[in-house]
Amino acid sequence: MVEPLKQRVPGLIRNYLSLTGLVVIALCLANLLFLLLVDVLAGGSNPYFGVLTYMVLPLFLVVGLVLLITGMLRERARRRKVAPDQIPAYTKIDLNVPRQRAIFTFVGSFLVVFVLLTAVGSYRAYEFTDSTQFCGQLCHNVMNPEFTAYQASPHARVRCVECHVGPGASWYVRSKMSGMRQVYAATFNTFPRPIPSPVENLRPAQQTCEQCHWPEKFYGAQLKTINHFGYDEKNTPRQIKMLIKTGGGSPTTGMTTGIHWHMNINNEVWYVPTDKQRQKIAYVKIKDHQGRVTEFFAKDSPVKPEDIKKATLRRMDCIDCHNRPTHIYQPPDKSVDDLLTAGRVDVSLPFIKKYAVEVLTKPYKTTQEGLEGIATDLDSTYLTKHPDVYSKKLPAIKQAITEVQRVFSTNIFPEMKLDWRTHPNNIGHLYSEGCFRCHDGQHVSKEGRIIARDCESCHILLGQENGGSAMAKVQSATFQHPGGEMDFAAINCNECHSGGVGP
Repeated sequence: MVEPLKQRVPGLIRNYLSLTGLVVIALCLANLLFLLLVDVLAGGSNPYFGVLTYMVLPLFLVVGLVLLITGMLRERARRRKVAPDQIPAYTKIDLNVPRQRAIFTFVGSFLVVFVLLTAVGSYRAYEFTDSTQFCGQLCHNVMNPEFTAYQASPHARVRCVECHVGPGASWYVRSKMSGMRQVYAATFNTFPRPIPSPVENLRPAQQTCEQCHWPEKFYGAQLKTINHFGYDEKNTPRQIKMLIKTGGGSPTTGMTTGIHWHMNINNEVWYVPTDKQRQKIAYVKIKDHQGRVTEFFAKDSPVKPEDIKKATLRRMDCIDCHNRPTHIYQPPDKSVDDLLTAGRVDVSLPFIKKYAVEVLTKPYKTTQEGLEGIATDLDSTYLTKHPDVYSKKLPAIKQAITEVQRVFSTNIFPEMKLDWRTHPNNIGHLYSEGCFRCHDGQHVSKEGRIIARDCESCHILLGQENGGSAMAKVQSATFQHPGGEMDFAAINCNECHSGGVGP
């Protein structure tokens, strides 16, 4: 007797929700494979490309899987109510059956490849979120000033995360949680203009800066040459050469000296600021290597001795002086001095220092307005006030315009309400209070000690050249050899100095 053929039960996947999920999965996989191939072969650096490859498409892939499974569960629940006989039985795997063996091999191979791609994609997503492009270019309007200044900084080859996150998983997680709030602010345009500084809860400098700049290597003094140009017709150069007492050291190489006396090695310095940018210091506490504590209060300070117990003390570290180590916005005065020193602007153009600084300090509403205003003002100034120079040195004037526009684009961002005055730079004391926040002669201890305002504590003036060449040389002294004069034209130092016992 012939058995009747069993009616084939339709699969649970046959519903609009699951089919939609399948389509999403197929499209995501196809695009992911293509974009991964492009990333491997081309090494794309576009941040939006990375977001699409390692964040958006994987998210939609997960959405597709959720739709697929949700649709199948809903379909099974529906059939259980209206057609129990239409519920397919669970598959019995029998590897002795060729067809099932082939299906099992295909599914297993697919899962292995999928897991491998997921692992690679997860690592690349982690790597991408740590990249400079992700930090600096993804939120273009928000981070454009910081990224632009970063590219022109001494740390341009150091990744953002090396300073802002540092090593370890805990700070990575904290940075990403903070990043979620920043993404929300950027998405809904609620971020402040300008971005305030300093960064609150920044990782201690010992765990970031000192990964490269460790204290044992801080010692000695450094020669610094400062070039200034006057605002007169001849842009008169003036050069100052001084010895900066950088100092430093550690318990293994000697006592800390010089400016790096402030490092947290043999001494501890604590202070209480009264403003968000830490420019007004009301109270300073110093603990030396012998454990002695001295407290200094600023005269007429709103913080009284009884208030210190309630105040939040900050322990001084690298960032309190080097507060703009990377995102540096140069003032127009210094920027134009640098252009003239480097020869990027012709120093023979009359009043070029004065005119360039004037156009850079004018208020502009947009970057485009600033660029156009610089070009128009400088061109018309030389055309009307110096027609002879304009006709003879038009290429030099055009070059000056280009260079001044570049300075503007690097240091001034009207849309973000940011320029060189926004974030005071605490290195030195020329354009902001810097060192004088504490070394102002106004911080006094109970014993009558004063935090000194002594120039030679930090530097020694070696020479000053007014007028003449902007690249003047310091007067060279004659070397006096111990034990008598030597004919250095006829003998080399190493002929006597072997590194062992000798002269």
